[in-house]
Amino acid sequence: MPTRFTKTRKHRGHVSAGHGRVGKHRKSPGGRGLAGGQHHHRTNMDKYHPGYFGKVGMRTFHQLKNHHFRPTINVDKLITLPEAKVEAPEGSVPVIDLVHLGKFKLLGKGVVAKPFIVKTRFISKQAEEKIRSAGGVVKLVA
Repeated sequence: MPTRFTKTRKHRGHVSAGHGRVGKHRKSPGGRGLAGGQHHHRTNMDKYHPGYFGKVGMRTFHQLKNHHFRPTINVDKLITLPEAKVEAPEGSVPVIDLVHLGKFKLLGKGVVAKPFIVKTRFISKQAEEKIRSAGGVVKLVA
């Protein structure tokens, strides 16, 4: 739209430029953003945004995130590990120490074709069943 058709052009010379004589068009009379939610805009917040303020639930005091550090590996990846490729003598089974590899939990995706002895800290039920059914053993280490 050309400038000559804009409202500001039409309002030249008129004191209030269409924003009223009493209220005056000033910056942000109610504050910017969510200002005043607990004060002068309380009705709006209580009516349309219940539960916006306050806390719910329990805080974890002194949370140590390393205690929940649990890198995972799936059963189908066991065969690709270097420990599984080492040729074990006849009648023996390769030992895979997952903790030594930096994996702390074994999950059950995939299939196990040959038996392994797996050392790990955590294991899912499915993974344990699959290893046992293939003739392997699971050892939980600390």
